[in-house]
Amino acid sequence: MQLFNVPIRAYFAYRDERIVSLYEHAIETQQKWLDYLVRNGVKTAFGRDFGLKPEMSYDEYINNIPVQNYNALYPYIERIINGEDNILWNSKVEWVAKSSGTTQAKSKFIPVTNESLKLNNYLSAKDALTFYIALFPDTEIFAGKGITLGGSVQKMDVKTKVKCGDISAVLMENMPVIGEFLKAPGKDILLNENWNTKLRLIAEHTIHENITSISGVPSWMLLILKEVLRISEKKHIKEVWPNLELFMHGGVAFSPYRNEYIKLLPNAVFFMNMYNASEGFFGFQDERYCDDLLLLTDNGIFYEFVEIDEVGHSKKQAIPLQEVQLNKNYALVISTPAGLWRYEIGDTIKFTSIHPFRFKITGRTTHYINAFGEELMVDNADKALAEACRQTGAILTNYTAAPIFLEAEKSTGKHQWLIEFAIPPDDIEKFANVLDQTLKLLNSDYEAKRTDNLMLQAPEITVAKEDTFLIWLAKKNKLGGQHKVPRLQNDRALLEEILRT
Repeated sequence: MQLFNVPIRAYFAYRDERIVSLYEHAIETQQKWLDYLVRNGVKTAFGRDFGLKPEMSYDEYINNIPVQNYNALYPYIERIINGEDNILWNSKVEWVAKSSGTTQAKSKFIPVTNESLKLNNYLSAKDALTFYIALFPDTEIFAGKGITLGGSVQKMDVKTKVKCGDISAVLMENMPVIGEFLKAPGKDILLNENWNTKLRLIAEHTIHENITSISGVPSWMLLILKEVLRISEKKHIKEVWPNLELFMHGGVAFSPYRNEYIKLLPNAVFFMNMYNASEGFFGFQDERYCDDLLLLTDNGIFYEFVEIDEVGHSKKQAIPLQEVQLNKNYALVISTPAGLWRYEIGDTIKFTSIHPFRFKITGRTTHYINAFGEELMVDNADKALAEACRQTGAILTNYTAAPIFLEAEKSTGKHQWLIEFAIPPDDIEKFANVLDQTLKLLNSDYEAKRTDNLMLQAPEITVAKEDTFLIWLAKKNKLGGQHKVPRLQNDRALLEEILRT
C-alpha cells in the first residue's frame, strides 16, 4: 500500500483549483448550478407541472416553485418507486436513500441519481481529501486503508426495481474501484444488515490491517473502537492501528463524545467534521483548529435559506446565499441533481463566516425546546453538555431532553435531561449546575426565562441505565448506520417512550 501513497497524494495536491473555487467563487458557481438544474428540470414531469423554463431567472424560479417538504414531493417520489422515469430528474433513478434522520415509523425515501453521486457525493469526498492534504502535506493516509461505517441495502415494502439503502450503503454500492480498494474490511461485511454481527466482523477483520482513517457517526464508531480493543486486548487504539491519523465524523455533534475519543486515541488524530446527509454532501471542516464547516457551493447543489422565524409558515420566504447574515439561524433549503426542488431538509445552520462561507449546524427545525419561550437549540445543548462533562470528569454516551410542565396552565416548568454516561460525573448536582449556567451564557432567551425561576426552573437530570438508548433504537430497528437519537423535543412523548424501555 505504501507504493500508492505518493501518487494518490500528489493527485489531490494538484487539485488547487477546487480550493480556489470554494473559497473565492461561491456566488458565481451557485448561479452556474441553478442554471444547470433548471435546464435539466425542464425535461421532467415536475418541471412541466411547475412551469420550469430554460434560462429562467432566480426570481422566476422562486415564483414558480414554493419551498417544499417531503410530503409535497412524495407523490413524485412514489411515481419513481413505481418505475416511472423523468419524474423529478431527467434520468433513470435506480436508487433511493432511506432517510435515517428520523426514528419515526414512517421513513423517507430520497432519490439518488448518477448525477447526484458524481456531481455531489463523490466530488465532495474528493474535495474533502484535497483540503485534508492541503492541511497535512506529508500525510500517509493512502499507505493504509480506511473503515467507513455505514448502513445496509434494504428491501422495499413494495414491489419495485428501485434499490434502497442508507445513503452510506448506496455510496458504497456505487463506489469507484479505487475507493473500494482503499477500504477495509470487504463490502460484504460493511453492508451486513445485522448490526451486532457487523460490529464483531469489522473488528475481527481489521485488527491486523494498517488502518489510517475511519469515518462514521461518532456514537456508532465508538462501539467499533471498543470492540477492537476488546478483541485485541489493547488499551489504546493506536496500539492496534499505530498509523491511524484521521477520523471523518458526522451525523451528530462531536463535542459530547470528544473526551471519550481522546481517551481512546491518546496520540494525535485529526477529527474532521463532515456534513453528509441523505439529501446531499453539504460541507466539511477546512481548518485545523476550528470545526466549522465550509459550505460546498460548487458541488451540484443550489442553496437557499429560510430564517428560523419563517419556518412553519405556509408561504416561507427564502433568500439566496449572497443575502445571508452572520449568526442567524436558518433552515436549509436545497435544489439538487437528484430532483429535490427547493427542498427544506429540516436542518438549521448558522453562518460564522462569509468570506469564505462557513457555518455550524445548530439543530433541526423539529428538534428544539421552546415550551416556555427559551428557544433552546441542539447546538446550545451539545456545547453546554460538553462543558458540564469537562468540569465534572463525565463522559456522555447519549442523551435526549424534553420539558416538564409544572402548572395546569403550562406557564412554568423545567427541562428533564435523560442522559446515559460511559463515566458518570463526580457530582451530579454540579453537572446540572454547569449545564444550566452554560446554557444561560449561550442563550439569552433561556437566561431570561431562568431569571428568578420566573418561567423555567433549574434542569432535572435523569441518569439512564446502561444501553437504554441502544435498546430503544433496537426496538425501532434503528441500530447502526446513520441512525441517531433525537436530542430535543417540544413535548414529552419520545422521552417517556425511552424511559419505558
